[in-house]
Amino acid sequence: MITEHALLSVRPGTDAEFEIAFNKAKSIISSMRGFHGLTLSRCMENAETYLLLVEWERLEDHTEGFRGSEEYQEWRRLLHHFYSPIPTVEHYEHVFVVPALSH
Repeated sequence: MITEHALLSVRPGTDAEFEIAFNKAKSIISSMRGFHGLTLSRCMENAETYLLLVEWERLEDHTEGFRGSEEYQEWRRLLHHFYSPIPTVEHYEHVFVVPALSH
């Protein structure tokens, strides 16, 4: 399992539009082979910055499968015009996973 990490800076004043577009786009990525889940979080200190974390089975499921697909072109059409600058995407593999203790 790998985690895709992207820090998304959206153009000022477009955050509400971006969230609406992302709500549509999430069905595209969630239908892809190897997709395990995603989290989109909004920065509390800077409302125009979002953190996107996507869990993939394998790196290639993202880099070749998703990015090489027709569906990715629709993802780009829906979302990429909001970004300034285009985000850097990095991939991480788990070193430690510590579940929360039940109380």
